[in-house]
Amino acid sequence: MTERFLVIDDSATQRHLLASLLQDLGHTVDLCESTVGALDKIINNHYTAVFLDIVLPEQDGYRFLREMRSHRQTADQYVILYSTKTTKLEIEYGLKRAKANDYLPKPVSRESLSDVLRKLPQPV
Repeated sequence: MTERFLVIDDSATQRHLLASLLQDLGHTVDLCESTVGALDKIINNHYTAVFLDIVLPEQDGYRFLREMRSHRQTADQYVILYSTKTTKLEIEYGLKRAKANDYLPKPVSRESLSDVLRKLPQPV
């Protein structure tokens, strides 16, 4: 079954890499280079998950995630933070304080992506 994902990352290289890996696995991918307009995209589309970079130009990923969690339409959206911030403290902050569902360290590999995708909730 094809799943649909949104990738929010200001790095064209990182967006392309993650999108290519997801598409190679048969998934549909939408892209945003910043959080501008991303909330509307999430509200108007059904995404299996959103891959959210932390370091973004207009609004960092943590702040955007808090905004998402405060909106009724996006509060339950499955979000995977993905970042070069890979210390235990940074990962725990992303999961516990920012309330991400999962965390994917960069650089993303096919194996690390597959591990994260296996943890996605299964459709009922």
